[in-house]
Amino acid sequence: MFAPECPTRQVPMRIGDKWTAMIVLCLEDGPRRFGELLVPLSAITKKVLAETLRAMERDGLVTRTEFPANPPHVEYALTPLGRSLLTLIDAARGWCAEHLPELTEARRAYTSSFSAASKIS
Repeated sequence: MFAPECPTRQVPMRIGDKWTAMIVLCLEDGPRRFGELLVPLSAITKKVLAETLRAMERDGLVTRTEFPANPPHVEYALTPLGRSLLTLIDAARGWCAEHLPELTEARRAYTSSFSAASKIS
């Protein structure tokens, strides 16, 4: 799978980036305008949202529809391919919910051991 000729190298890594899953969840119930996406995604910048939506459109995960209104507006919607990510996202969320106590404890233990080690040196 790590060989340059392996077809899996063509899989968009966009799926695991910071914002894609959140955008997919925002579009789960139907199309939304750019400004509407900024509300639940309040920590994202307009630039990063635009770049992520553009990449998702390139990868076939969303469609971008322009409406010739005054002022013009654009809506983004999940494609069937983008909608298929909901199953993966739900599985990841379930795994996180199931293992959150273990993850939290592992991080706490790591931080404690790192803090102790830095005090020694």
